[in-house]
Amino acid sequence: MTENVRQSDKSYAPHIALLAVQFFFGTATVLGKFALLAFPPFALVGFRIAAAALAFFVLQRWRGTLKLDRRSDYGRFALFGLIGVSLNQLLFFKGLSLTTAVNTSLISVTIPIFTIVIGAALGTDRLSPRKIAGILTAAAGVIYLIDPARASFGGGTALEGDLLIVGNSLCYAIYLGISRKLIGHYGALKSIAWLFIFAAVVNIPVGIVSVRSVDLAGVPVDSWLFVAGLIIFPTILAYFWNAWALARVAPSTVAVYIYLQPLMGFLFAVIFLGEHFSLRLLISALLVFLGVFLVTGRSFNAKSRRREDAEEI
Repeated sequence: MTENVRQSDKSYAPHIALLAVQFFFGTATVLGKFALLAFPPFALVGFRIAAAALAFFVLQRWRGTLKLDRRSDYGRFALFGLIGVSLNQLLFFKGLSLTTAVNTSLISVTIPIFTIVIGAALGTDRLSPRKIAGILTAAAGVIYLIDPARASFGGGTALEGDLLIVGNSLCYAIYLGISRKLIGHYGALKSIAWLFIFAAVVNIPVGIVSVRSVDLAGVPVDSWLFVAGLIIFPTILAYFWNAWALARVAPSTVAVYIYLQPLMGFLFAVIFLGEHFSLRLLISALLVFLGVFLVTGRSFNAKSRRREDAEEI
């Protein structure tokens, strides 16, 4: 087993896959912004989740059975799908429709922060002084970015969008914190298939209601291409390749690559959407990244050292 892990680590293929995954995830904000010009947020979520559920269902059926070991696990996957996919995606696209792609990318970096806070609440992680300092630093960065002093909830503002993205990140962190054991038991692909299948039960009806307000015959071809891009790149390919890489390298390695996502998002937003960096954004980004480093940097190194020690044994 150790020998297999070492051979996997020496292969560049998982690392190339993880780079591609971050590239694909980074396109989500830009593709979403263009798709939102023609479709309401909930319709996009319906398209994305329905197509992904079908794709992952077919992939898992091709690899083996979808059957779960215990009846109660169907209920657990339904709950995790509601939190980690349905609510997560609804909040993301609604928030993205109100705020900028750059803000969305930066706020999404707080997912590891929320994950550790949730872990501490569940007793699976401990809050050291370093982690507490990191959480407060990252929180200061997000608060400075959204600037609550300018709050105005009169019908769809950038602040509302930023807060919805915060909610999106919190939902995903809760999902990570409560689903780890179940996903570890069933493996990435079967778990993802069930998560999207249950999410589709919620999001397809919501999407159908939402899309009724759209004149589908009048939607331009490029808008459909942006929807197709959302389905193919930051959903099907990204989730599948991430699961493929996770089976071949340490989880800590996968986690490190996540921090490329906002950088990709920033770059694409500037190139394709014409968004600009401000001094407020720069200060916020420095605070958030410093906070994430304080919270997660030591734990990643510790995990890597424990793994290397195990291999030596």
